[in-house]
Amino acid sequence: MAITAALVKELRQRTGSGMMECKKALVAADGDIDAAVEAMRKSGLAKADKKSDRITAEGLISISTSADGKQAAMLEVNSETDFVAKADDFIGFMDKLSVTVLAAQPESLEQLMALAMNDAGDSVEVVRQALVAKIGENIQVRRFAVMSTDDGVIGSYRHGDRIGTLVKLSGGDVTLAKDVAMHVAASRPQAISAADLPAELLEKERDIVATQAKESGKPEAIVEKMVEGRMKKFVNEISLLGQNFVKDPDLTVEKLVKQANATIEAFECFEVGEGIEKQEDNFAEEVMAQARGN
Repeated sequence: MAITAALVKELRQRTGSGMMECKKALVAADGDIDAAVEAMRKSGLAKADKKSDRITAEGLISISTSADGKQAAMLEVNSETDFVAKADDFIGFMDKLSVTVLAAQPESLEQLMALAMNDAGDSVEVVRQALVAKIGENIQVRRFAVMSTDDGVIGSYRHGDRIGTLVKLSGGDVTLAKDVAMHVAASRPQAISAADLPAELLEKERDIVATQAKESGKPEAIVEKMVEGRMKKFVNEISLLGQNFVKDPDLTVEKLVKQANATIEAFECFEVGEGIEKQEDNFAEEVMAQARGN
């Protein structure tokens, strides 16, 4: 069967692969486009599996918000290198995935990966595998967060492409929500209030502070006051409401939201590669490895 330009174009649209790769697949399938698609998917899966153990500590944070501002989705997708994270194919995958997550609002990463992502009904996982095969790097959807509210407001903020935050308020307005979201990106609180901090964290810090205070040699009553003072400072530094607002350090976040008769209900903060141990590679060797198709 003759391999026409129209047939190659259709296969490219369905798989996102290069022209020569599509033509080669069609020749092997004797012009049967469905067979070519299946063969290319199998090939893509094999390539994706081969690269699945590579460390992905680069990538992007994406945020999508509904037209009425009542729903928002944030996700992190990782790549092996910053170069790939800036590529149009990666960014296109990220943007479409963000919109898909906002619309479907999955409850788990497993559900997210099973969502249909294109007109052909391909799942996020299938599209991811195809992207891995095309780009030549491991690509991983790491995490996501979805927020929704009926009568409150949701604020979002992205610092470049590497840090993203979502904040949900009851009361207040969009400007306040965005200000708090920006503050979260800058100050990285661990919880909304002191009451939300893990007991283990507070106990560990109290032990450290108490040991330091006792070594001062001061009377026990003074030591107790020192411990309480330092614990209060520690709690304020890591809880959102206790922190000084970045745009006005004379004002705490708690006072800021109270002035607007608002309450912070939830927040999320993602930073690309956070907690992932990066692998130090030789750049020249990396380029040669990709040139060899490894």
